[in-house]
Amino acid sequence: MKNIDWSKLGFHYTEPDYIVRAAYHEGKWEEPYATKDKFLHLHVSATCLQYGQEAFEGLKAFRGVDGKIRIFRWRENAKRMAKSAEGLYMAPVPEEIFGKAIYLALEKNMDFLPPYGTGATLYFRPLLIGTTPRLGVGPGRDFEFIVIPSPIGPYYPGKFHCTTFVVNRHVDRAAPFGTGTFKVGGNYASSFRATEPAHAQGMDCLFLDARYHKYIDECSAANFIGIKESKAEIEYLTPRSSAILPSITNDSLMTLAREKGYKVTRRHIRLEELAEMQEAAACGTACVISPIDKVIDPEKNKIYSFGAEPGPVLTDLYRSLKDIQYGRAEDRHGWCDVIEN
Repeated sequence: MKNIDWSKLGFHYTEPDYIVRAAYHEGKWEEPYATKDKFLHLHVSATCLQYGQEAFEGLKAFRGVDGKIRIFRWRENAKRMAKSAEGLYMAPVPEEIFGKAIYLALEKNMDFLPPYGTGATLYFRPLLIGTTPRLGVGPGRDFEFIVIPSPIGPYYPGKFHCTTFVVNRHVDRAAPFGTGTFKVGGNYASSFRATEPAHAQGMDCLFLDARYHKYIDECSAANFIGIKESKAEIEYLTPRSSAILPSITNDSLMTLAREKGYKVTRRHIRLEELAEMQEAAACGTACVISPIDKVIDPEKNKIYSFGAEPGPVLTDLYRSLKDIQYGRAEDRHGWCDVIEN
């Protein structure tokens, strides 16, 4: 194991020994191979540079309480990347190639897998880019698939805590029926005009739908969750939109919420409905759940508050999913590929 201070890792890149690559040329994918070469040898007119023909993913491997290694739901990442590839007219990476690349990246960088109890994990960033040289507008015919592993620290290095979000009506992350449902770099680059000013104020950004600026779409680069409680039931609410990424984490949390007897609803959510919620959060691979203490709507001079501490429902869901990922609870859904080590 590498001599790394796991407790000081954040969500930042740490240079691994190897990355894994596979090229697509003349209609065929080559077998993934490991290499120490971390640099791309691209033509300056490659379609990924000229026209943004690029997609990526994010997933993790965990060292469990029992010493075994668990890779969480990588097949769902493979399926989502295939949809992103089709959306940008790229050759989808076959699930078999995707899986081989993830396993090879783990095998060649085993010393970078953090020990259990540190809160750190081994993160994988699968990347798909168009490499065909081209000046005329159009898709490429050649592609490269790369898996970049990096150990990352816990999203919450200390206490599980809340973040403040600010509503932005002047920047749209993605248009309805555009690329919002695909995990492509352009969606994130287009959001920087909103997220960077928010981050400079110690907050994050809540995006509304691009058509009406009326409904909640996404929390910066993550799905939104709201919790409504009444005497009769607990309701887990998350937006239905044609402009947001289908989150694997959100899907997992909805499954757990149903098992706990909660009502799970996916629909359009008006911003004003925040006043009816007792808890709210962003969710994604990096954080699992990032609780929200308040949402500030500066244009309406309105603040929606949820409390300074994470609420009990979201805290329970957070722990339940982490317990499965670390082998502390039964994985009844077969979400983890378990590797003896």
